[in-house]
Amino acid sequence: MQFPEIVVQHSEGEVSLLVGGDCGPVHGPRDGFSIEGYTEMVRPALARADMRFVNCMRTYSTRPVANELAPQVGQTPEMAQIFSDCRFDAVTMANNHTYDNGPDAMLDTRANLQGRGIRVTGVGRNLAEAREPAIIERQGIKAGYLGACSVCAQGSEAGTNKPGIAPLRVNTSYDTRGPNAPVRILTEPVDSDLNRLLDDVRQLRRQVDVVIVALHFGVLRIPRVISDYQVTAAHACIDAGADLIVGHSPHVPKAIEVYKGKAIFYSLGVFCMTRAGAADTWNEPPWVQGAIGNYAELDPDYPFMPYGRDCTKSLLAKAVITQAGVQRVSFLPMKIDKRYRPEVLRASDPRFGEIQQYMEWASQGFDHRFTVEGDEVVVAGQ
Repeated sequence: MQFPEIVVQHSEGEVSLLVGGDCGPVHGPRDGFSIEGYTEMVRPALARADMRFVNCMRTYSTRPVANELAPQVGQTPEMAQIFSDCRFDAVTMANNHTYDNGPDAMLDTRANLQGRGIRVTGVGRNLAEAREPAIIERQGIKAGYLGACSVCAQGSEAGTNKPGIAPLRVNTSYDTRGPNAPVRILTEPVDSDLNRLLDDVRQLRRQVDVVIVALHFGVLRIPRVISDYQVTAAHACIDAGADLIVGHSPHVPKAIEVYKGKAIFYSLGVFCMTRAGAADTWNEPPWVQGAIGNYAELDPDYPFMPYGRDCTKSLLAKAVITQAGVQRVSFLPMKIDKRYRPEVLRASDPRFGEIQQYMEWASQGFDHRFTVEGDEVVVAGQ
């Protein structure tokens, strides 16, 4: 089968970078799904980029610790083929599922990916290793990729002598605003975690031409909502020298903001994911009561993507970079089909315009301007 040509152009002296969101389908050949089939429609666009980054949401090991709350996470080593099929150069593993099957499975996954020639950031045998960036060089241009996670389970964070993930934890407090008034939830990054991440950004800034920070953060499933701590952390990383912030975790695309001329993708959405059924939390209030069901109900046409009706919308963030830094930022709209394959859309496809409009809606209140050029949506400030 042939798919439409998606043009990803750049000039001599420039290299292009594509960044995807959450990756980790769990249905394999035994379920009637070929691993290479998941990405057959997106691979041509990825192949034309010079660098490719993504977030790895599963563990691939023969020795996982059982986890009843997230049984989908532990996968066999061969399921990691999807990352080499897409020719990803680097992944972040700093996310809420990396530690679900224990430190051995996490480190096995890190070694599996590295054995495929893929650099890994965000996890390690200790905190020092988890903080190490993935540095990729093409045509003399270096890009550094750092990963950190705000929605990690307690105990999953790396320590001086403990395997784990690079954390960016959050303090939560409540403003009651008086009797009978709705409570406001206040969030801010833990100072020690944020300061450590900012130190890493500053150090990486001295080693590379472009710094990309991948933050696994934000409110799950619900579109538009951006927490206080996300803005604080993203702005602080840019102030420290980051050139591009790419977020994931909510499983739906969220706002794009331009801050001091630098782009922040608060959530790219799903790159390629499946799981057998909806999480138990869908049966808890307010989900089951429908309080937010207008925007977060499940889509019965996608039983293996039980993340809400907007989870089949997705973005590939694109940056054109030189030794002088990021020259241009855009996104490629994607739609995931009923075979759970992400498809990069042409501008002539009506779904392209639908996702562009969705991102305008999701980005209200944030500085941004979107302009269609070819098959990309260029991101700039007002």
